[in-house]
Amino acid sequence: MKFKILSEELLSKNWATLTKVTYQFENENELPGIAEREVYNRGNGATILLYNTEKGTVILTRQFRIPTWYNGNPTGMMIEACAGKLDDNEPEECIRRETQEETGYTIGEVTKIMEVYMSPGSVTETIHFFIAPYSSAMKTSEGGGLDEENEDIEVLELPFTKAYGMIKSGEIKDAKTIMLLQHAKLEGLLSH
Repeated sequence: MKFKILSEELLSKNWATLTKVTYQFENENELPGIAEREVYNRGNGATILLYNTEKGTVILTRQFRIPTWYNGNPTGMMIEACAGKLDDNEPEECIRRETQEETGYTIGEVTKIMEVYMSPGSVTETIHFFIAPYSSAMKTSEGGGLDEENEDIEVLELPFTKAYGMIKSGEIKDAKTIMLLQHAKLEGLLSH
């Protein structure tokens, strides 16, 4: 598909940038058209699933997410894998920092498993997905997030089978978390 940007209008620049884009395009039949879309640029991110093969457990978090409340989540609380914005950091550096801040674990080796556009129809963000083993010896603080970022994060250590079952029960509705748990299941990371 061929396209050309005709105009960009800044609609908002608060926590992230919202732009109205008008572009001209030609489809596969070479028929021209003009479209307008809003593009939300909040930067890129990283997420991680911490897993313990000996205990058969994973580390997840629970925190308040106001957008989910606006879209039918009566409490606004979400169970999620640890994640954060890259800011100006490399993905691995970001996920190590976020893991320490949110969960209190200082992790060793991490493995990148994929990089994904989560909502390509309107959001520019890509998320870098990681997995890493953890042990109780890696717990170096309480976690819970940063006060200056108004984070109030509960750290959850759950049996993998329970966490995986929470997808079907609807207790876990976060896409990145579902993808990480499904990866763990498919790869047999916690097979016992």
